[in-house]
Amino acid sequence: MKRFDLRHLHNDFYARMGELINTELAQGEVGIFLFEIDDFSNVAKSAEFICNMGYEVMNSVRFNHRDWTLVVRKSPPKLESTLQKEPQSPTQESAKAGDE
Repeated sequence: MKRFDLRHLHNDFYARMGELINTELAQGEVGIFLFEIDDFSNVAKSAEFICNMGYEVMNSVRFNHRDWTLVVRKSPPKLESTLQKEPQSPTQESAKAGDE
């Protein structure tokens, strides 16, 4: 587990966070990223950023009145195979089609 302080970057921490995950974390290792909340939209954007990279957001917590902590596991992207999906009954599939 490694801790990275990105507070000094203010709103421009995404590129550095991605770089640190790719270069400083081993596969399966957990990283704790601390960043400053200049804009609360950064909280959702950072979680989305991590998910788009294919890694796991384990926790997202307000550290204090100004800072946020994001706990990330560098894990391989989870592949969904048709074998892993639970079979659905025809009525469930029909209900899903009606929702769309």
